[in-house]
Amino acid sequence: MLTTPWRDVTWTEEQRTSLMEKLSSYRPCSEGVTQARVLLLGPVGSGKSSFISSVQSVFNGRVTNQAMVGSSSTSFTKKLQSFNIRGEKEKGPTGLVLCDSMGLAAGETTGLALHDILSIIKGHAPEGHKFSPDQPVRSETAGYVKKPSLKDKIHCVVFVVDAVKIQSYPKGLSTTFQQLREHISDLGVHQVALLTHVDQVCSETAKDITKVYHSSVIQDTMTKAGSLLGMSTSYIVPVKNYSSELDVDVNTDILLLSAVDHILQYADLYFQDNTPQYTELGKLDY
Repeated sequence: MLTTPWRDVTWTEEQRTSLMEKLSSYRPCSEGVTQARVLLLGPVGSGKSSFISSVQSVFNGRVTNQAMVGSSSTSFTKKLQSFNIRGEKEKGPTGLVLCDSMGLAAGETTGLALHDILSIIKGHAPEGHKFSPDQPVRSETAGYVKKPSLKDKIHCVVFVVDAVKIQSYPKGLSTTFQQLREHISDLGVHQVALLTHVDQVCSETAKDITKVYHSSVIQDTMTKAGSLLGMSTSYIVPVKNYSSELDVDVNTDILLLSAVDHILQYADLYFQDNTPQYTELGKLDY
């Protein structure tokens, strides 16, 4: 364990309240768009659906499973599902929609194909569309959105990787990530990443989640995740999803809310890039 944390976080009840208020009141800085649509992409079992359920649990004040979470080696989520994250009781939906879909694989025979991912990001894939490797999204697809507007598109892509499996992912997966990042960057969509299950790679962090940024093991795992994804670690945030717990915990909440705050900063960059009054500011260079 390192004596000085490699990132600074305030672990207090006040910080959780402050983050919850900030995220509850978040609205995209773009006219005609009421919610930021964020697509989660990652291998089967990386924790995409669990992250969605965990974020909703923070606002519910108790652990709930909003997204169906599987534990098998094949993708439990087969269709495109959008989850409106609801704020605290009586506050209605936040300005955030988390989109879940099929898991990625090193090849395109079992996982979500590149073509379909780009169709989701461009806003063509209809809600509830069931993905199948032999039936890519086409203009003939039922519900196909021919002329998507800004609100139909994906505004930020979040790659989700499992800290426990970072060493054992197949070699081809890194190539898949790099290709994806190239194509997604061409669409002008910013990308960040979540490193899940960090409590399972560091026993001190498992005992006390506030030790996450004191852990040299997690810091090293972040570097490996950066190599796998082909992105700087400054875009990657560690999270611990709720799994067997029944009650939420202040510090786990702070880590999850900080991850959402990180994601929304990059969604806002997309809106700035694609909203007339902001275009002269130029685009962020990856």
